[in-house]
Amino acid sequence: MKALLQAFCSSLFKIGSVEIEMADGRRFTVGNGTGSQVTIRFNDVGAQALAIVDPDLRFGELFMDGRVDITQGTIFDALMLIAENLNRKDSQPWVRFLQHGRLAVRYLRRPNNLMRSRRNVSHHYNLDGRLYSLFLDNDRQYSCAYFEAEGDSLEAAQLAKKRHIAAKLLARPKDKILDIGCGWGGLALYLAKHCGAEVTGLTLSVDQLTVAQKRAAEAHLGGAVNFKLQDYRENEGRYDRIVSVGMFEHVGLAHYDAFFQKLACLLENNGTALIHTIGRATPPQAPNPWIAKYIFPGGYIPSLSEILPSIERAGLFITDIEVLRLHYAETLKAWRERFLARRDEIKKLYDERFCRMWEFYLAGSECNFRVEGAVVFQIQLSKKIDSVPLTRDYIHQAEAKLRQEDNDDSLDS
Repeated sequence: MKALLQAFCSSLFKIGSVEIEMADGRRFTVGNGTGSQVTIRFNDVGAQALAIVDPDLRFGELFMDGRVDITQGTIFDALMLIAENLNRKDSQPWVRFLQHGRLAVRYLRRPNNLMRSRRNVSHHYNLDGRLYSLFLDNDRQYSCAYFEAEGDSLEAAQLAKKRHIAAKLLARPKDKILDIGCGWGGLALYLAKHCGAEVTGLTLSVDQLTVAQKRAAEAHLGGAVNFKLQDYRENEGRYDRIVSVGMFEHVGLAHYDAFFQKLACLLENNGTALIHTIGRATPPQAPNPWIAKYIFPGGYIPSLSEILPSIERAGLFITDIEVLRLHYAETLKAWRERFLARRDEIKKLYDERFCRMWEFYLAGSECNFRVEGAVVFQIQLSKKIDSVPLTRDYIHQAEAKLRQEDNDDSLDS
């Protein structure tokens, strides 16, 4: 087993300094010796075999179950080294073979019909609400923040994200806005309060709906914001503005045409829509099997080449595309640090296995944005080519106005 494991790890780790400790205590090192050393310890012989058979799936499972430990460095350090090495053109051939196989069958994954979509959302978003309050910002923004300046706090960056989106929507008083995948309601409440819009927020999570409705009542915005437990496919309204933040990743590759056709039906002729989604700045890749099994069942991170044809077929104009590159990496770093700082409290809510699973998820996701080509796309859409101004100056002007209001609010609070 040592010879097989050593051959596999030697093929995988060409960069960095990695020590492997086997279940029987024997050790070997791989990599080119650069950087700080990371030590990976296998606690049983079976773990060593599983890590070789399907590392993309099994390594996370083995870490969750305590069958693999990182005894020097952190799980983030280990996953960064793995990601950097897999990003090489000559990366480990067996892992590349498995990834290509998963990519080839990505269209055969079970479709996200109405029932499965609700079940998938419940899997992740109906966890104990106290969990999210321990590591998210105070507005519970569970999507990529927008860091206007280096050193911005998570709270400041999440507020900037809401400003940025409101500006791109050209949101006006009395606009009817649909928020598809409204989460705990933060963006919808912002659009109602600061832009004077009438917002309908859709979620498939009962827990999110309860929190969002309570927040609207406490903010005395119940007349301006209406939260619903509804799939976007069931909505029959007409809206001046449509926004979707962090929801498109859950639509499913097979449903892109239906999504944008439905969006076109819901959008008024002079309307504007904004899709904020995780995407890839690389050619299409298969979903990570560990993330799909344990964190986001039914999720898929698309390349731009997989999104644009469906937009074109729906008869919509693309009026702006912005690529947020390392913003989500910084967001995830902040979440990860906050999660670790409150780990003991989270362990009391769940257990050690859950904590290890979420450590792996947050660390692995950050690595994806730092070295594996994951980004965030903000795609602005309209039915008419002249629905937005000729230049992007309007975005900065609207943000400046909203920033002043946000500063006034902070002084009043």
